[in-house]
Amino acid sequence: MNDCVLVVDDVEVNRIILREFLSNEYEILEAENGVEALEILFKGDYNPQAVLLDIMMPELDGFGVLEKMKQRPDTAHIPVLFITAANDSETESRGLNEGAVDYIQKPFVEDVVKARVRNHIQLRRYRENLELLLDQKTAQLVETHERTMETLATIIEYRNLESGMHIRRTVDLTRVMVEYLMQNPDYYVKLTKLNPKSLIKAAALHDVGKIGVPDNVLLKPGKLTPEEFEVIKNHSIIGSDIIAKIHANDVIDDTGYLARAREICRSHHERWDGKGYPDGLAGEDIPLSARILSVLDVYDALISPRVYKPAFSHEKAIEIITEGSGSQFDPSIVSAFLEIADTIKFVSMSLQDTQLQA
Repeated sequence: MNDCVLVVDDVEVNRIILREFLSNEYEILEAENGVEALEILFKGDYNPQAVLLDIMMPELDGFGVLEKMKQRPDTAHIPVLFITAANDSETESRGLNEGAVDYIQKPFVEDVVKARVRNHIQLRRYRENLELLLDQKTAQLVETHERTMETLATIIEYRNLESGMHIRRTVDLTRVMVEYLMQNPDYYVKLTKLNPKSLIKAAALHDVGKIGVPDNVLLKPGKLTPEEFEVIKNHSIIGSDIIAKIHANDVIDDTGYLARAREICRSHHERWDGKGYPDGLAGEDIPLSARILSVLDVYDALISPRVYKPAFSHEKAIEIITEGSGSQFDPSIVSAFLEIADTIKFVSMSLQDTQLQA
């Protein structure tokens, strides 16, 4: 199928001439004024590769059409070539500054018209191919970076005498919770802004800051002293600082993955009543990503064996989380958690540690 070109001119003879010049190479659409041109462009039935646009027209002139096109992402990048009898530098300068790519003077010269239309269509196609290639390369880099970060998080879990399944369970439970919350219109809007897929992936990095906690504290089998607890609390700051430094090194974060990871690292030990750490945030001042992760992280810690405690039952974990609603946890997140408790149990039990690492 030939590329499509839209010709917009209120003078029929001009449209006929341009159609004769270009119809051998392109499918030609015609509009006799600016309003009709926008109807064709915005309806979406056609995807013109270029627009030949008259400037002086009734109702809506060429500059008005160009302005409307630039306001929409689906038409902003279509090359617009003004066709005009005007021959003054001010008009040409205005058009180019407002986004037109070229001018074609009346009376038309066939070879000039064909060459300019062909060049700009080829240039658009080249730019689109280049953008596609860049997007593909960027996606590959982002994926590689995310996998590297997740591997680091897994290594830290092993260092913490855990099997590494804690990360997988946390990510899977976050996915279950986010998908459930997305069914609520209010949460749908909030989570869409955060990019749900990035939030779910970022859950794997919640304890990455433990890399900076000394072994004698991190691996202590008994109860921590107040001083030791202060040391362990630093992992939330260390983790967020690690993510911040990665982000500062011009690592691409179009999906918000690093932003969500930093929120989760720093704030998943904050409490709804403001008595958490490291910043003493309360209520909805705590990032939503961290409020979600807080409930799920505690749940998984409760049902999992550790060197300092046995695993609690699902029912006991549910009881403890329910008691913490409104004090430790966001009550609306707890409410959603309880509504899908059976699913939470199924997912967590299917990924339980086979043994406690010694």
